[in-house]
Amino acid sequence: MSLLELFCHVDDFCQYVQIKYPKQLVSKTGQRTRQPGLYESEIMTIVIHFHQSGYRNFKTYYTEYVQKDLVTEFPHLVSYSRFIQLIPRILLLLWAYGQACCGPCSGISFVDSTALRVCTNRRITRHKVFAGLAARGQCSLGWFYGFKLHLVINEQGEILAFTLTAGNVDDRKPVLKLVKTLFGKLFGDKGYLSQPLFESLLKRGIQLITNVRANMKNRLILLHDKLLLRKRYIIETINDQLKNQSQIEHSRHRSPLNFVINVLSGLIAYMWQPKKPSINWSSHDVKALALLR
Repeated sequence: MSLLELFCHVDDFCQYVQIKYPKQLVSKTGQRTRQPGLYESEIMTIVIHFHQSGYRNFKTYYTEYVQKDLVTEFPHLVSYSRFIQLIPRILLLLWAYGQACCGPCSGISFVDSTALRVCTNRRITRHKVFAGLAARGQCSLGWFYGFKLHLVINEQGEILAFTLTAGNVDDRKPVLKLVKTLFGKLFGDKGYLSQPLFESLLKRGIQLITNVRANMKNRLILLHDKLLLRKRYIIETINDQLKNQSQIEHSRHRSPLNFVINVLSGLIAYMWQPKKPSINWSSHDVKALALLR
């Protein structure tokens, strides 16, 4: 997606929100907040495009690229320090836009979580930015300090739902919240094994399918479900792309709000990615597999 297409889509969304929810744009004092030089849609476009640009540092991206090469596209650009002050204004709009960009459920979904470290383990006791928010957790790569990003995707690699939790939150806890609009089959790793969770999802018309642990009795799994379980690498590939290409994980955050905005803009940048990790099946095959029990 080009910068122009991205801006047009973001701007249309912002105008729709301003028409439908005008009261949400008024401050607690009853006065409408003053409009800065840049509109919210322009700020959103810049922070999303950063994750598509290939730059590793936002300051370099803004000062060396935006302020030099995108002056005609954004004629009312402000200084870098002023732009950082404006970023928190777009938090709610960016979250709503991210929800609007989520893909459709096809009946086959994959769920997983990934760790978002905010500092190295040696600096945990000295870290202050996320004090009271981040927590120590454990993943397949060991202990970490930070947050967890929980994702649900479909077989085309499109994100269906997402949420952030502290690093010590059980992977199973946010599942019921994530699958509110889903149906069919949900594939997860062994961390999602839970009889109460399985029964709760089944009442909602969702079948949770996971492998069993080594100390558990084997259970019969249909062949096509076993094959789909092997396709879980798709969501792991997406987590890797989000961290290494969209750069949603780094230790330079100086504000919890900017951390959340960085994660949201990285997710949206991925959603607009033209080519995503996917299973090369026809829609007819996907519907047939989703109905099999």
